[in-house]
Amino acid sequence: MGIAVGAGIAIPYAAKLGLTPMTVTGLMCLFSATVLLWCGGWAVISSLRSIPARVLAVLGMLVAGYLVVFAVTLAVVATSVPPSTLDNGDPGTRGLAFSDVEFSTSDGVLLSGWYLPAGDGAAVALLHGSGSTRVDVLEQAEVLSHNGFGVLLFDARGHGGSTGRAMDFGWYGSEDVSAAINFLAARPDVDPGRIAVVGMSMGGEEALGALASQPQIRAVVAEGATGRTAADREWLTAAYGLRGELQYGLDHVMTVATDLLTDASPPATLRESVAAATPRPVLLIIAGTIPDETLAAEFIQGGSPATVQIWDVAGAGHVGGLATDPAGWERQVTGFLGAALR
Repeated sequence: MGIAVGAGIAIPYAAKLGLTPMTVTGLMCLFSATVLLWCGGWAVISSLRSIPARVLAVLGMLVAGYLVVFAVTLAVVATSVPPSTLDNGDPGTRGLAFSDVEFSTSDGVLLSGWYLPAGDGAAVALLHGSGSTRVDVLEQAEVLSHNGFGVLLFDARGHGGSTGRAMDFGWYGSEDVSAAINFLAARPDVDPGRIAVVGMSMGGEEALGALASQPQIRAVVAEGATGRTAADREWLTAAYGLRGELQYGLDHVMTVATDLLTDASPPATLRESVAAATPRPVLLIIAGTIPDETLAAEFIQGGSPATVQIWDVAGAGHVGGLATDPAGWERQVTGFLGAALR
């Protein structure tokens, strides 16, 4: 486990911030755990008398070690997120009127964002993906604002200007989204009955997850959403057979490890959420170049086939719908929201 913890801390911190005290701590943990594992493994192998037994022991240790370390490392990465800062840019650089806003969640986290006023009472909470900030959804905000929607784009907890501990699987999403909806509902330019959520990747998963528990959300657009726990990836076995079974098992290890590393509880599946939110509509946007997004979207849609639509953006990469097909994205998203919030 020391290897997973060291790698899970050192790799993201080094990639994002370079050589920092946290990077050094992670590297030291990784090095010491590797040395201890090597010594322990060598002691076990040396105790075996036959060469075949030694070979099998080595192979078994390598395979088991790799699989467990890989799954746990991902859990550490998701729960030990390096701090992120806002890049240059705000809605004003795109000619949009906006105000700086702050609002609190039910568990005391202060979220920071920008608000673009509504033209006819309809408003949208706009959520970014993991490892990014509200700056990364400025293009989506511009499209929505130009079509008359009020837009609240804000940093998820632990990202950008928001306080709290970041968690890149989005398990705190319901608290953050609920706070955003409450903020919008209190705005004098917003009709509380005409609020939707649009989310990218992790943000899309947070939006879908909050749908069941937040009745004021009238509709959700989720782009690049796949899942937050192993239960969201139940489709793996049917899609990929034995390889899918193995991946599904690793996802369970990752979910358990994540649960141990954070005080947030594993959320309900996205499929269960859309089922519980019926008849409120959902639009899932998927990348035509990523088969797993298609499989995940179809699995989510299975929770409520009558209310969940899927739009496949041909040739797009992950959350690349607007960049790949700007006119199509505007038509699909604003048309869907307009019908849902009228």
